[in-house]
Amino acid sequence: MGFKMGIVGMPNVGKSTLFNALTKTAAAQAANFPFCTIEPNVGEVAVPDARLDKLAAIAGSKQIIPTRMTFVDIAGLVKGASKGEGLGNQFLANIRECDAIAHVLRCFEDDDITHVDGRVNPVEDAETIETELMLADMESIEKRLQGLQRKTRSGDKDAIQQERLLKAALAALEAGNPARTISVDEDDARAWSLLQLLTSKPILYVCNVEESAAAEGNDFSKRVEEMAADQGAATVVISAAIEEEISQLEADEAEMFLTEMGLEEAGLDRLIRAGYALLHLNTYFTVGPKEARAWTFPAGATAPKAAGVIHGDFEKGFIRAETIAFDDFVANNGESGAKEAGKMRSEGKAYLVKDGDVMHFLFNT
Repeated sequence: MGFKMGIVGMPNVGKSTLFNALTKTAAAQAANFPFCTIEPNVGEVAVPDARLDKLAAIAGSKQIIPTRMTFVDIAGLVKGASKGEGLGNQFLANIRECDAIAHVLRCFEDDDITHVDGRVNPVEDAETIETELMLADMESIEKRLQGLQRKTRSGDKDAIQQERLLKAALAALEAGNPARTISVDEDDARAWSLLQLLTSKPILYVCNVEESAAAEGNDFSKRVEEMAADQGAATVVISAAIEEEISQLEADEAEMFLTEMGLEEAGLDRLIRAGYALLHLNTYFTVGPKEARAWTFPAGATAPKAAGVIHGDFEKGFIRAETIAFDDFVANNGESGAKEAGKMRSEGKAYLVKDGDVMHFLFNT
């Protein structure tokens, strides 16, 4: 289980440059004019995890298979997108298909790169995009409520649930709040997600700064951080230009470059970690001589649910899980040592899998 994150923002804020860096391709055209991205670009990237490399080295695994995440580079939205301005309708639909939104904000001055509104104000840009998404949601909800009337009158339980949730979302939107501010009960969680409201998506603000501000940020990014804190949202400071340059270097060269720039790690790593936290995702591992592999699962998942990430049959026929904590696996130099030290546990259906667990599932076929 990976997840799909849509990269959105105003035109010319660095979305395609960031996408190029993330996917290590030049598939997305980064040009100095609006709408240079005509179709959404989709790229899969391996999720870097030093733990996986360490496990593979201990186990002598022939192959290392990281978990993956998908980025979708969505063309620049402008004021009026909810009414079809620019290429609005097409891209709003693309956002709907994503699990989360990385909202790239221009936090740098550059006379050579035109801002669509003729000024640099990342907070106003964020408000413009949020407003367009809210307007699009309101229009969608009103149409869907009309379509549900016949079913609700006939007593259709699913329709009644949808109507209740849609009305709650509409009330929030009319009060100026995105749908993600609504607290949804567990019984409603699945129906809520199926509504696919644009403003229900978790959001991460990505502050694209100039190279000199990559380590500490700047005044623009600090204003974004204040705005995000008020919303309970997260921020990541990245220089898309640096990330694109790093993506073209070999690993050792990239490490030297990061050190010279005063950066401890690449922005990609920070972005993925923030994305995982945004969607409450964790990683467990399966390790053996053939391969060491990382698997993404939702935090709080039981052992059968986590097993189902590998294959549905693992969940259906789950018997038990043999589990070793990552630190114990490393400290005891692998599975045999951990087992001898009494660090391998046999866990049943109620076990809540922890981030970093090394798992082996037993199941009935």
